[in-house]
Amino acid sequence: MKTRQVNVHEAKTQLSRLLAEVERGVEIVVARDGTPVAKLVPFPKAAAKRLRVGDWKGQISMSADFDAPLTDEELRDWGY
Repeated sequence: MKTRQVNVHEAKTQLSRLLAEVERGVEIVVARDGTPVAKLVPFPKAAAKRLRVGDWKGQISMSADFDAPLTDEELRDWGY
């Protein structure tokens, strides 16, 4: 990845242009008096696939007694 350094004044006045460069894969280092203080990098892309209702159909099952009261032993295990 290509890196480019700019001063604070240029970062303030050219932010939109710098963000466009970041979107093209350039890391922008912002420096004050030649000393790096921040870096503009691309934000990680969100997962491409979003889950939809029905995606897990047939893959998840629930016990018939899932809502049955817990036994005394199970309650103890949970600290009750």
